[in-house]
Amino acid sequence: MTRKNALVVRGGWEGHQPVRATELFLPFLRENGYAVRIEESTEVYADADAMAGTDLVVQCVTMSQIEAEQLTGLRAAVVAGTGFTGWHGGIADSFRASSDYLHLVGGQFATHPGKEPCERQGGQEDNYLPHTVDITELGREHPITAGIEDFELHTEQYWVLHDDLIDVLATTTHPTQPWHPWHRPVTCPAVWTRRWGAGRVVVTTPGHSLDVLEHPAVRTIIERGMLWATRTASAS
Repeated sequence: MTRKNALVVRGGWEGHQPVRATELFLPFLRENGYAVRIEESTEVYADADAMAGTDLVVQCVTMSQIEAEQLTGLRAAVVAGTGFTGWHGGIADSFRASSDYLHLVGGQFATHPGKEPCERQGGQEDNYLPHTVDITELGREHPITAGIEDFELHTEQYWVLHDDLIDVLATTTHPTQPWHPWHRPVTCPAVWTRRWGAGRVVVTTPGHSLDVLEHPAVRTIIERGMLWATRTASAS
């Protein structure tokens, strides 16, 4: 087995438990032959030598900010073949002020609709809704999601703004409700891939809490996404 180098970058909003969340996946990476480096900030992205030797970046940094030279380094690494993946706000709600980051990942968290106002009690659970993640036709054939059936979750349901350069492996649909301002159901990507230069990007939007990350379908998608995104021989 050829040894691969994985870089786990974590931080940002503590509500997504970036340390505990990423720790869930370290055994999988090591069991699959990755040497794992962990960084608690995005400063490493500006280190060209470190990034050139990285085959996969697993990012869990919700919101926060990124310096221009760090983002330039990340984008250059992906273009050169470094894989880039993550879940939920750690990748789809990172660096809100950076349009260039959005351009890299192809989709951005906009909101997560909540319960009926009279049922809300002021906690995170106000935004937990039962919903379905539907595997697309492409997803049924893709190595990340092949063999996974549509599945139900009760957690945050991401509403994502996105472009057309993503390959959508799974979707989720937001229904209309009397207390919502939209007038028809809205289907958003829930899992997607993106080719960027020689690199591969994988975004999985479920993953708000540890129990969601441990859901068999969610965990399988994230783990397969890590393998698929990893630098290929042709990108070396």
